[in-house]
Amino acid sequence: MVVREERADAARNRTRVLEAAEELFARLDPATVTMEDIARAAGVGKGTLYRRYPNRDAVAVALLDEHERRLQQRLLTGPPPLGPGAPPVARMRAFYAAMADLLDQHGHLALAAETGAKRFTTGAYGFWRAHVGALLDGAGLRRERAALVDTLLAPLAPEVFQYQRRVLGIGRGRIVAALGLVADGVFAQAPDARAE
Repeated sequence: MVVREERADAARNRTRVLEAAEELFARLDPATVTMEDIARAAGVGKGTLYRRYPNRDAVAVALLDEHERRLQQRLLTGPPPLGPGAPPVARMRAFYAAMADLLDQHGHLALAAETGAKRFTTGAYGFWRAHVGALLDGAGLRRERAALVDTLLAPLAPEVFQYQRRVLGIGRGRIVAALGLVADGVFAQAPDARAE
């Protein structure tokens, strides 16, 4: 298989598109940003934009992807409690805190790319599901896994997090503390925890 290098002009256009989209998504309601807005702000033709990105969601996913990949790497190989080596409940608490940071910093991108049913079709959501599922398995909650995985991820829906932060004015620390209570409550049902 031959892998072609990206042409210099295509790379410049990609960078301009992503930078312009990042600024638009941060400044405006992401749901109102159009492909025409992105092309105009980037100084590229709509055809150039559509050749690489079929829609606005694809642009937002490309922007968010790099941030999510960094977090995924920390989950796989970083130090505990976020990375391997800590008890499942501690890792779940650390995951909630890291996701709160991601949503606090890049929630505008998540709102453009991962809301409603679209959230469940992204590769990142599949990764988060696998991670939380593995934590449940590690705690001996394999039987409850199918019902609990998405329930534990639901509070991390971008629209829920942004509503709490922007509309209700709840601080990130309070949200993380509340998510910790959720983790504690669920993982307290683990067989080892119940035996104590």
